[in-house]
Amino acid sequence: MPTPPTLFVSDLHLTARRPETADRFLDFLSGPVRQAQALYILGDLFDYWAGDDDLDDPFNRRVCEALAAVEADTFFIAGNRDFLIGERFAASSRLTLLPEATVIALAGTATLLLHGDTLCTDDTDYLAFRATVRDPRWQREFLALPLAERRRQIEALRQRSETAKDGKPHALMDANAEAIAAAFRTHGASRIIHGHTHRQARHEHIVDGRNCERWVLGDWGETGNALAADSTGCRWVAIGA
Repeated sequence: MPTPPTLFVSDLHLTARRPETADRFLDFLSGPVRQAQALYILGDLFDYWAGDDDLDDPFNRRVCEALAAVEADTFFIAGNRDFLIGERFAASSRLTLLPEATVIALAGTATLLLHGDTLCTDDTDYLAFRATVRDPRWQREFLALPLAERRRQIEALRQRSETAKDGKPHALMDANAEAIAAAFRTHGASRIIHGHTHRQARHEHIVDGRNCERWVLGDWGETGNALAADSTGCRWVAIGA
């Protein structure tokens, strides 16, 4: 009999502007997650996160309280939209913050968990921006701004990002083959699970003679999706419609 599954999701981009996605996620937490032994959220849970002092926002508080009610062990790796999530959010949501590259033993297989943006090495403009906003000094200075100003700046950045993406080739924003192979080598994993690219798929790789697999989580647009893993292997789970 298989053990309870471990579930993986990414790129929900929760926002009060799309209440149907939030409702779908809350149904997921009160449904499939109740049968799971663990839930891993691999970044971009929110469309953006301005800082843990935004927990008083009714929408954010609703998501936080739903996460706190989950009995399964819950883990979070920051994405490119919610990297400012911190210890206060983690404590309030009863989840564990993980490093941006984390290896777990998943049913006996060394599995590397990532958000996925660090694999997109062809997009040098994005990586330069990422290096800036992930710098602790930049984050301290940004979080010192009033919340309303942080929200304003983030919304302006979000709009510029969407415009910039429209002008980029799709291949530029996908995971780079050399970066993927390097990640397998560096972390000694034979499986990678990540999101970010919104291109749900399973890929097979041969790295230094080893058979490896990479599962790319999809975003939560019209429907949601999760990856379930147990002793029998990995499989996709559709969430809502």
